[in-house]
Amino acid sequence: MAITPRFTRTAAIVAVGAVSAFGLPACSSGDSGDSGASGEPITIEYLHRLPDGEGMTPASEIVDRWNAEHPDIQVKATKFDGKSSDMILKLETDVKAGNGPCLAQTGYSEVPQLFVKGLLQDVADEAKKYEDDFSAGAFSGMKVGDAIVGLPQDTGPLVYFYNEAEFTALGLDAPKTLDDLTADSAAAAAAGKYVTAFTPDEAQNWLSAQSAAAGDTWFSTAGDEWKVDAEGAGSERVAAFWQGLLDGKQTLATERWGEGFTAALNDGSLIGHVGAAWEAGFLLDSLDGTPAEGQWRVAQLPDFGAGAMSGPDGGSGVSVMKGCEYPAEAMEFNDWFNTQVDDLASQGLVVAAKGDVETPEKMLRQFGGQDVLAELSTATENLNPDFPYAPGFSTLSKMNETAAAAVAGTASVADIFTTAQDTAVSSLKDLGLPVAE
Repeated sequence: MAITPRFTRTAAIVAVGAVSAFGLPACSSGDSGDSGASGEPITIEYLHRLPDGEGMTPASEIVDRWNAEHPDIQVKATKFDGKSSDMILKLETDVKAGNGPCLAQTGYSEVPQLFVKGLLQDVADEAKKYEDDFSAGAFSGMKVGDAIVGLPQDTGPLVYFYNEAEFTALGLDAPKTLDDLTADSAAAAAAGKYVTAFTPDEAQNWLSAQSAAAGDTWFSTAGDEWKVDAEGAGSERVAAFWQGLLDGKQTLATERWGEGFTAALNDGSLIGHVGAAWEAGFLLDSLDGTPAEGQWRVAQLPDFGAGAMSGPDGGSGVSVMKGCEYPAEAMEFNDWFNTQVDDLASQGLVVAAKGDVETPEKMLRQFGGQDVLAELSTATENLNPDFPYAPGFSTLSKMNETAAAAVAGTASVADIFTTAQDTAVSSLKDLGLPVAE
């Protein structure tokens, strides 16, 4: 099969695995030029994991609106009830059998691996038509080399949550820089409080996002080879910051998803948190009806050394699956759906699309009337635009083990980034992909 002009050497690196995985061609399939030629409407299937909870605008209702307005391009949306990993297995099985959906929700960190396995289609020409509708950082999450496999839907930029009443009582302001956060940590610790929590169970995504916020790029290409740099200057700054807080016992060292975090939030000892934007939807639920309700605020992440920049901690896009018969029409719907910002925000998403979003009543109440989604939109705009993931990123979960050792004092925070470096290189090689030494 001839290589299209956009399928350059960089994308070819990751496509090596695509051919061997399923015997599928690595370049784009499908030609939408004759779509609907028979006069019959075409049907596009979309598989998603949106929560569709109470008080949310269901995905089916959003799609019904599209279908009413686009009689020639009908979309069938199916909600997958299960874990992300189970949905990936289903997609792999269905695409291999030739009956996968045209569109599917995929996490940014999953995209490169799925592309290598031959599950995703390169739709760069179509995607570029809609690029300006989304933040640059979120759009980059759908890229693998020069290939672009879909459009972003939601994001998880790091932000800073803090209890404004407690900060005021201690004479503190929301930190603007790492130096500010270091000084605030010392002042709060002296009063028996913590303005951060070091969460080893989130190290993989949380610390990689901080490196991105510090200006680092972990994965790039050099010629025909992948290049890994998880121990750059930004990572060094991040490691030094957290090591200092751990050594000085000036951060709450606890698992993010363990009981200790919520307990500290509830008893008022934890008054600040570097977290993902999507946490705003539930972070303060346990404080409802307590004196602390309405005391918290969200601010931009303190400057980690690269200016007003944040890093990606989670988020997902909608990818075009290999074998999609009508990629152009699928991408038309993809853009429309992912720019229905208020509907998607009702699902608890921090939307990747540009535009004003109305902050839900719950957030207004919990954050003392603050326009939270406006603040989170700014963070989305501030995402590092040059922090793509690489195939095998899931194996970097080993960072969590090293982070737990750092809390125990048997490893350093810098060792976490060494683990990331070594694991990423090994994973790429295990996938048969060339790595620059």
